[in-house]
Amino acid sequence: MKNTIFKLILLIILLPVQTLAISLPETYSDKVLIYDLTEDEIIQQKNIDVKSNIASLTKIITTITAIENIPNLEQEVTITTEMLSNIPSDASRAGLEVGETYTVRDLLYASILPSGADATDSLAYTSAGSIPAFVEKMNNLAKQIGATNTNFINTTGYDIDNHYSTIEDLLKIIKYALNNPDFKTIFCTKEHQMKNGKVVKWTIDMYNKQMNLNVDRLLGSKTGYTKKTGLAIAALFKAHNHDFLMITLGAKPYIYGNFYNLRDAVKLIDFIDHNYGEQTLIEKNTLIKSIPVKFSKNDNYDIKTNNDITKFLPKDYDLNDFKYEYIGTESISFMTSKNSKLGKVRYYYKDEILSEEDIFMNEKQTISIFKIFHQYWHITLLIIVLILLKLISKTKRKKKKRKKKY
Repeated sequence: MKNTIFKLILLIILLPVQTLAISLPETYSDKVLIYDLTEDEIIQQKNIDVKSNIASLTKIITTITAIENIPNLEQEVTITTEMLSNIPSDASRAGLEVGETYTVRDLLYASILPSGADATDSLAYTSAGSIPAFVEKMNNLAKQIGATNTNFINTTGYDIDNHYSTIEDLLKIIKYALNNPDFKTIFCTKEHQMKNGKVVKWTIDMYNKQMNLNVDRLLGSKTGYTKKTGLAIAALFKAHNHDFLMITLGAKPYIYGNFYNLRDAVKLIDFIDHNYGEQTLIEKNTLIKSIPVKFSKNDNYDIKTNNDITKFLPKDYDLNDFKYEYIGTESISFMTSKNSKLGKVRYYYKDEILSEEDIFMNEKQTISIFKIFHQYWHITLLIIVLILLKLISKTKRKKKKRKKKY
């Protein structure tokens, strides 16, 4: 019995320990993306290639399509009955009324901040004369961007068959839209006063009314909700001096004032704060390689890092994934001049080149007579013997001449 227990203990000790990588925390949303805009890479993901309705996140492409197709954003638009005729009774609105006049820029703010279906449809009529014609432009832009798993039927994201996208495609669309200065300004605005004095505010204020979460870290956002989509959000935030984009879909509907897309957003920011950072993979002045120096008082010339090499990584990153290689001359001599380029060092994390630095010799090398003699002692000895023989021969000739003279 004792022997069996001992074997079990030994087996447990010898079993390999598996370290789990940092992964997404539990979220109410069933589709999640955290994207590092600074590094241009996905940090965390869940079901980002699954097609679904995207609710009012649709209004992101509605807005950028309008910006690109209406040359003058200060153009005045008078709201007509036709513009408001197709809006479902339970759709979110910006409060536009027939006969009111706004600028196109006002309508863009009204589309993003309060998620106004009245604003997006008004933009569609202003740009293309009808909603179907404008939606065609939205789909064409999506294809141009590379959003191949996306199709739009309306400007608002209201539930309807064949209106869908994926978080993967939404990332492409939002990145594209944020490259437009007008769109980015609108997306990152929290309140806007329109031409007629009406004020529109971002939906986060309404979402957070009863929850009282700290939403100061959200630099800009677009929220959404439909029965098919669940609660959704696309938001910008900053952490560790990096800009991030988060997109979530599929959070269950709010209950008693709980908007779970917003709870997820705050939770994901906290997750990045505590689990990621700029990691120093190798410090400045770390020895990389020693190159032998011929006939110099210094035996070797040390190649060292010029700077700290860092990368934004999770705290549990594996240092074994960091590599470097020196490419250059493998030996130098006392004749190699100061500031000569010796080669370069490349630094890798996994298969990604982090940086490359040129290596120059920053020390003057001094000749060592002793090392030359030591290396070529047999040649030196032969030369000395030859010189001595020559001197002896010369001495003998002089003696012979003296004898002849006397």
